[in-house]
Amino acid sequence: MSTLIIIDQSPYGSWEGREALDMAFSLAAFDQPVSLVFCGAGVNWLRAGQDAASVEQKSVERNLAAAPIFGVDALLADRIACDQYGLAETDLPDHVAVTDFDPDLLGRFDHIAFAG
Repeated sequence: MSTLIIIDQSPYGSWEGREALDMAFSLAAFDQPVSLVFCGAGVNWLRAGQDAASVEQKSVERNLAAAPIFGVDALLADRIACDQYGLAETDLPDHVAVTDFDPDLLGRFDHIAFAG
């Protein structure tokens, strides 16, 4: 049974996104197929060169880089949100695929969870 976790909020300001990432890592650790999709302001998780010191948090970049190591099947970015927030495909980490956040994507998964 595959799970898609939707992160639709910016990486800083609340803990829901980090908790969703922890949930994805936990599922993957138990050999459960899990993918993450970043949409809306959530695509900002994928922005390179983040400086989270001003909000007294650690950057999420290292956490996301560990996703393939933990066994997360896919990191996906919504094409429209990337355009809206000024992220080109070349700006995204190598292990992130750009996709359309639509019913076809959602239909590929048995379970869907929201980060917020």
